[in-house]
Amino acid sequence: MSGSTSDLKTDVLAAIMRALREELARQTSAAESSREEAISEESRPENKWDTHSQEAAYLAEGQARLAAEISSALAQYQALAPRRFGPREPVALGALVGVASSPAKVRVWYFLGPQGGGLELQVAGRQVLVVTPASPLGRELIGRRIGESVRLPGKGGAQGLMVVAVE
Repeated sequence: MSGSTSDLKTDVLAAIMRALREELARQTSAAESSREEAISEESRPENKWDTHSQEAAYLAEGQARLAAEISSALAQYQALAPRRFGPREPVALGALVGVASSPAKVRVWYFLGPQGGGLELQVAGRQVLVVTPASPLGRELIGRRIGESVRLPGKGGAQGLMVVAVE
């Protein structure tokens, strides 16, 4: 990697899609296993209170629904082209945002994506957390510019930080 912003964003997007593909494979496999268990001859109810096969069917349905959501997120990321943000541009979808307590302090990096909030990635030596515009953190970041302060929710209450980079 050459270290440029576009290479970094390409790497971040690739890491997000890789994580989503892995989770999609896990959820698809789990849904298929649950479905097989639900229709298995061994899962037939032994009496009217035996709900094992019904529970397995509900589980399979939930896992299939989650797999569909992950598939939708993957499609949205495949359509999201990395773009360079200018130094005065506000944070928007596709931005890699660095925040810190001061410009000299260690930065925390967030990637504002369409879905998949909560994914934590290690990319080019940076710990990156994916957030979405629907999350409290994403809502706080969107529209901010370098030098503006944000109040980020945390375990000990809201923490005041400054946007120090928008890439």
